[in-house]
Amino acid sequence: MPQMESNALVLYSQNYKEQDKLVKIFTKKHGKRMFFLKNPSKSRLNFGIQPLTSANMIFQINDTGFSFINDISEVRIFKNINEDIFLNAHASYLVALADASISDNIKDIPLFEFLTKSLELIDSGFDREVVTNIFELQIMGHFGSSIDFSQCVFCHRTDLPMDYSFKYNGCLCVNHFNEDERRSHLDPNVIYFANLFMHVDLNKIQNISLKDDLKKKIRLFIDELYEEYVGIHLKPKKFLDQMDSWSNLMTDLGQTRKIEENGKES
Repeated sequence: MPQMESNALVLYSQNYKEQDKLVKIFTKKHGKRMFFLKNPSKSRLNFGIQPLTSANMIFQINDTGFSFINDISEVRIFKNINEDIFLNAHASYLVALADASISDNIKDIPLFEFLTKSLELIDSGFDREVVTNIFELQIMGHFGSSIDFSQCVFCHRTDLPMDYSFKYNGCLCVNHFNEDERRSHLDPNVIYFANLFMHVDLNKIQNISLKDDLKKKIRLFIDELYEEYVGIHLKPKKFLDQMDSWSNLMTDLGQTRKIEENGKES
């Protein structure tokens, strides 16, 4: 087989036998592929096959069995993601979502670029929760779900407060709330930002600052959407949820200590 070259993103790796590894790599030109590496700890390629690493790769792709990496250059490590457990949790979840959204060996340049840009934004300090929400909503189309948050399913108005109806698989404006007594009863800002996130271009995005309370509401709504329309339960998502609980606990403990310290001072 001839050698091929492509930008690539390492999704994950796993041990194979005693010293070898299987590395799942999302290549820009040839989709997701599983590569075999013989004793990588002693290979000059080892630096470029770590999870969440971007690089230019020269490889041999086989239609059956494993493929093989011949050379790696222009290696880029997402330094902050690899050093921060919270950033890493969000990045790992996005990688798992992308992996689940398409079959192996299927070329998908827009998804490759979307995932890469999302990781770049998280690594650069952009709000990790906002990037995660944007990725989740925009990738839902890969799972066969397309939701319009911009207008009421009955009158198609776009200028009124909206709520979401799972009964009608779309939004209801305030004039049609009575059509579904079991509508979601969301904060209208949740629908506003869901619509914004669904259409925003990550290459043109400006800084978005949201209050923690609104972030939690958006998080719960997207979780409901995924449970209803997608139905996948990824281990990185479960871990991310646990991490968020730890973060909240740490924040509460910090606030309690401040109150106690202020009480002692007074």
